[in-house]
Amino acid sequence: MTRRALITGITGQDGSYLAELLLDKGYEVHGLVRRSSSLNRQRIDHLGGNPQLHLHYGDLTDGVSLANLVRGIEPHEVYNLGAQSHVQVSFEMPEYTASADAVGTLRLLEAIRAAGLDTRFYQASTSEMFGATPPPQAENTAFYPRSPYGAAKLYSHWVTVNYREAYDMFAVSGILFNHESPRRGESFVTRKVTRGVAAIVEGRADHIDLGNLSAIRDWGYAKEYVEGMWQMLQHDTPTDFVLATGVGYTVRDFCEFAFSHVGLDWEKYVKHDGRFERPTEVDALIGDASRARDELGWEAKTHAEELAHLMVDADIDALRSASG
Repeated sequence: MTRRALITGITGQDGSYLAELLLDKGYEVHGLVRRSSSLNRQRIDHLGGNPQLHLHYGDLTDGVSLANLVRGIEPHEVYNLGAQSHVQVSFEMPEYTASADAVGTLRLLEAIRAAGLDTRFYQASTSEMFGATPPPQAENTAFYPRSPYGAAKLYSHWVTVNYREAYDMFAVSGILFNHESPRRGESFVTRKVTRGVAAIVEGRADHIDLGNLSAIRDWGYAKEYVEGMWQMLQHDTPTDFVLATGVGYTVRDFCEFAFSHVGLDWEKYVKHDGRFERPTEVDALIGDASRARDELGWEAKTHAEELAHLMVDADIDALRSASG
């Protein structure tokens, strides 16, 4: 039997990599797409000709659309990757963030439960749930979110645990630390840096404006992290896992990695802009992925410096291709 998977957030970074992975494994893949006046499907355009890929309009803020989709598709696996995922934006849109990121997970879990399906459920949790708790952070580390985004994701995490325990559902949370790629959204700091480097190299910009350069993050490669998501749903028992590299670098370090790759001194091009500071900062996130290594055999292979290099190369290529 061909396995069916439903991915919310399929047009995002993680969703596009996961769709590629599942299609390569022979899955029938269904993706949730929000209806808007403009199409935003660049990350999955190259998959458009695959007959095993099916896109459906819906929204995590609309429980009826979710219930109808779950009943119609009857997925064997559901990956809830959809979210308002920008931390800074969550301070500006806290109510929407809560509806999509927190209650949206509840709506999806309830749609699965109400349909009576034997579906395995993956919740995209985040290291932002740890917030102010000092590193290293593992599955049993205390949570202390420092943003509406982190708080909404913490609700999703615990409601996933609750449905697992209350209804005997195979429901797991993947607590993923920062994972980046050339498909990362342009407003996220790593992509701002690598796109900025590309623009400077091509003579289209002379500096980059950034916020807190001292924040420490554990940066891995998104393409590797979606493999861990899939492995969690193939595990014998539903268990939550941290995915991380286990190594932390500052934003300043990432700038140095990116600029030095093209022979430039980052300090000559990066300017501090207080507008990009968060009201409450998360100082350091460094994950302990020992459980994933021991039980899943998963381990991050690409670390921050190599990641910065491949992202810079991709952004330079994209800029040159766009200019003909």
